[in-house]
Amino acid sequence: MSPSVRLQEMIRVIRSARTQGEERGLIQKECAAIRAQFRQSDNGARTHNLAKLLYVHMLGYPAHFGQMECVRLIASPRYSEKRIGYLGAMMLLDEKQDASLLITNSIKNDLSHSSQHVQSLALCTLACMGSAEMCRDLAPEIERLLGASDSYIKKKAILCAVHIVRKIPELGELYTPLACSLLSEKNHGVLHSAVVLITELCERNPDTLRQFRKTVPELVHIMKGLIMSGYSPEHNVAGISDPFLQVRILRLLRILGRCNDAASDAMNDLLAQVATNTDSSKTAGSAVLYETVLTVMDIRSESGLRVLAVNILGRFLLNNDRNIRYISMTSLQKIVQTDHTAVQRHRGTIVDCLKDQDASVKRRALELSLALVSATNIRTMMKELLVFLSTCPPELRAHTASGIFIAAERYAPSQRWHIDTILHVLITAGGDVRDETVPNLIKLITTASELHCYTVLKLYRALITDISQQSLVQVACWCIGEYGDLLLKGECDDIEPMQLTEDDVLDALETVLQSHMSSPASRAFALTATMKLSTRITNNVDRIRSIVSIYGSCIDVELQQRAVEYNALFKKYDHMRAAVLERMPVIDKSSPGDTLGDLTGEVTKDSSLSKPVPGGSTLPLEPASQAFDLLDLLGQTDTVPEASHAESAAAPDPAGPSTGRDLLDLLGGLETTVVPSVTVYEKGGVSLKLQCDSQTETAVTLTFTACNSTQNDITKFTLQAAVPKSIQLQMKAPSGSVLPAGGHSAITQTVVLSNPSKTNLKMRVRLSYSNQGMVCQDTVQIDSFPSPAWT
Repeated sequence: MSPSVRLQEMIRVIRSARTQGEERGLIQKECAAIRAQFRQSDNGARTHNLAKLLYVHMLGYPAHFGQMECVRLIASPRYSEKRIGYLGAMMLLDEKQDASLLITNSIKNDLSHSSQHVQSLALCTLACMGSAEMCRDLAPEIERLLGASDSYIKKKAILCAVHIVRKIPELGELYTPLACSLLSEKNHGVLHSAVVLITELCERNPDTLRQFRKTVPELVHIMKGLIMSGYSPEHNVAGISDPFLQVRILRLLRILGRCNDAASDAMNDLLAQVATNTDSSKTAGSAVLYETVLTVMDIRSESGLRVLAVNILGRFLLNNDRNIRYISMTSLQKIVQTDHTAVQRHRGTIVDCLKDQDASVKRRALELSLALVSATNIRTMMKELLVFLSTCPPELRAHTASGIFIAAERYAPSQRWHIDTILHVLITAGGDVRDETVPNLIKLITTASELHCYTVLKLYRALITDISQQSLVQVACWCIGEYGDLLLKGECDDIEPMQLTEDDVLDALETVLQSHMSSPASRAFALTATMKLSTRITNNVDRIRSIVSIYGSCIDVELQQRAVEYNALFKKYDHMRAAVLERMPVIDKSSPGDTLGDLTGEVTKDSSLSKPVPGGSTLPLEPASQAFDLLDLLGQTDTVPEASHAESAAAPDPAGPSTGRDLLDLLGGLETTVVPSVTVYEKGGVSLKLQCDSQTETAVTLTFTACNSTQNDITKFTLQAAVPKSIQLQMKAPSGSVLPAGGHSAITQTVVLSNPSKTNLKMRVRLSYSNQGMVCQDTVQIDSFPSPAWT
């Protein structure tokens, strides 16, 4: 390829290269020839060479050596050379390049040129790559051109002023007086540019925003002229008169009407007119309607107008264009918190979008469907969501299951319905649910005492059908261990009776223990359930003892430890086995560690400390006997006097087996601890408590607990923390982002502080949340911390 080759020929040769290496060689050869010709002082092919270099730049190859050639061509008196020089400057230069400062004087001279085409080149270049220094030097020239008689130059000067305002906001005062007069222009290009400039000025200066609110009637008049005008070939797009200008005006009206009653009232009629008269069958009309909806929802509009806006979004859901459906659901998701009833009217259409083939539309439909669940439609919506769960893609299954759990917990019409719903989710997507699902469901089952027989029968059927869902297996094993006697009786009116034997139940648990699909946690549940059945059945205790003894030499240390302890109950402490394996009491909703109840992070000190916490693991302060300690460790039982009597009978022999000391040594010495907490923030119904969980010489673990006592749900709740540089901060994932109304639940978040230098602990915490569509932020300084639970 010769150095004098034409641009078209160079493009053809480069495109015909068969490998990347061949292409690279051709470009290197041509760039070398271009460099050589740039070094010649008098060269008539400078524009030709720079054009070829710009093509090389577009292919991604280095072309920085052409920057100075751009500066030379811009300074040329010939228009053809200026044009390629300015084009090169916009592509090869930016505000970080020193060479850009060299063209400032040339741009200033060309802004005063007699030819509008040269002025246009200078304006485009300044608006494209002008640095802050260039903008400051050339701002007066742009102000002069804003009053030009030529609309072609005026339009480009306005857009250049927009760039200057973005670079140097304080220079906006220079263009504010002229911006108001530009709204009287008849040329749509100038008018469009003027609206963009006013929008930029209002967004960056509150004082300017108040000044431009006076122009709302004028903007309304312009907008009415656009929607009522007849057919204009110059501005018509798919039957809509200049939709680009309409969108810009609506966006400016949204800024001017935000948080202002007078401005909002002045534009209410116009917005209603646009919403009813604009055809949404074409993309241009949909764009105008969408901007209208955003404006209606952002200003202080009338309630009827807001319902109209929601109905427009509802029509968008029926559009064949997936992009329009997506933005419709995105907008409805923002509106549902404030206009829940209006969005509910389109519930059927939203649910139908769950069947869409597009993954993004399907995800938005899922989020919106979960937000629409209420106490009145919980049964209908849950049927749709459970059907969707069985067919949804794997990446949405965990989110769907979590949303169903939250909705069921909040709006469940009955405990049986609640249990059935969660069991359905576990059967369908048990491998995708969160870890806290198992304890939550166990807590729910314990509180529904009249449904124990019904629940254990359903779980047993699910277990023998499929043991691949580990969450379901764990809950089923727990229930069989607790209520195995009810399972064997099979006396349940709500479900088809089953004739089961003790061997059938033990076979099911042994299948879980031996299956390769069972996780270590599931095996531990199954082993404990097998052990508990030793007090609920009468004929197969020897088989249970055999199963437990096998796992005394298991490779899994956790499973081995359980088996060894259970073997000890069979041998040395057999007289205590019935009491130790008694049925678990109902879990108290306010007990510490409860994952489903109100997580307040605070334990109230009771006057009778010797009473065990239901379902907890604390010991009395003054134990009556070692046997009683063991019973209290595993939960409150009704056979405590028997254990006390057995211990007192063996009192003369402290080393005897009846003391239970050896078994207690496996679990170590436990003491009752009351974990203190302090309230560090309380404002507007939102409270934040701090609890110190543990502390070492160089680290401390804290837990923040947030509660909401207002009548409205609080969403998007987040915590941010800052500490001095000498302290290392680690924030773990929060338990959620939604605070239900009335303090029905809470959000907890654990923070670990590493303090190797042992300086005084200080922390600054920022709370951020959304309450009825309003974003709230607050900061609290924490200089003192509560005493830890243990050190």
